[in-house]
Amino acid sequence: MINDQLLSQIVFIDIQDKLVDVMPKSEIKKVIDASTILIQAAKILDVPCLYTEQYPKGLGPTVKKLKSLLPNSPIEKKAFSCLDAPHLKSHLVKSRPQIILCGLETHICILQTALALKSSGKEVFVVEDAILSRSNLNHQNAIHRLRSEGVVITNTESVVFEWLRVAEGDHFKAIVKLIKS
Repeated sequence: MINDQLLSQIVFIDIQDKLVDVMPKSEIKKVIDASTILIQAAKILDVPCLYTEQYPKGLGPTVKKLKSLLPNSPIEKKAFSCLDAPHLKSHLVKSRPQIILCGLETHICILQTALALKSSGKEVFVVEDAILSRSNLNHQNAIHRLRSEGVVITNTESVVFEWLRVAEGDHFKAIVKLIKS
């Protein structure tokens, strides 16, 4: 369980134009919508957000809808695991041991990043409705692998309501509006 928004941080991995273009059309919209809710909820609750771009010269920038909501600049990388990117570790908040992952592709960058974070002692959560692979078989295989390695598979609403913990106050009202939209 995500214990508290004060212990969490979230990383959006490689939701870039050219990767989005090769994803199943019916599913990628759901990933972008779920990611949008997570970014906005994280802002409301002061949960740090990071995002990466895999070789942006070739794969393009993060999709406009998300980039306009995300803070700071992307962390550029060529490695599949975000932990092998030169700057990601220095941007992670050391006092927040729970890392929530979203993005593309489940069986490559999400999988390798989750396993590396788990090996480094982090508690890792992967948001199933905010990840995707080109192939459903590869996606499902990665989900099974992640579970078998002790990574928690969760969903957007579970994450935001675990951050909230109670159904009261301005934060609750704002997040309910996000979920309903």
